[in-house]
Amino acid sequence: MRIITGEYKGRQFDVPRSFKARPTTDFAKENIFNVLKGYMDFEDATALDLFSGTGSISLELVSRGCQQVVSVEADRDHHAFIKQCLKKLGTDRCVALRGDVFRFIKGCRQQFDFIFADPPYALKELPTIPDLIFEKQMLKDDGVFVFEHGKDYDFSQHPHFVEHRSYGSVNFSLFTSHLSL
Repeated sequence: MRIITGEYKGRQFDVPRSFKARPTTDFAKENIFNVLKGYMDFEDATALDLFSGTGSISLELVSRGCQQVVSVEADRDHHAFIKQCLKKLGTDRCVALRGDVFRFIKGCRQQFDFIFADPPYALKELPTIPDLIFEKQMLKDDGVFVFEHGKDYDFSQHPHFVEHRSYGSVNFSLFTSHLSL
């Protein structure tokens, strides 16, 4: 797993083979971040990474200049790995929380400039996640939410949906805090 650009560009971390998480591929990650350049500037942004897995997106967000990143991951080993990576970078701009994402959303009182969610594709609650984000008003005005999901989902009718991108088997739906017209 490597950081693509920014302050920590090129830094690599060896993900243990025993991990169940499938990190977003470098190809998909690089392409979605290129798309996001047209939507926002990460410098000084606040970001939330839900279902963080290996922490690949959280680390990328820190490297790209986010002032604060909150990383939420339920798996103990994955959470420990994320904390270990952050320690190696020597950054305090990411808070790695271990816990259930749905509980976190329910109790969250903070708004973010950017939210990324990459739930397990087989998660039965997966289709409800965009609605939960918007019901809880977790995005700031002009905020962007990127939702990674399998090919069997179509969120194009969601009122906050703006576009869909596909890179191999990786699908991203992008949403903004503004209602689509």
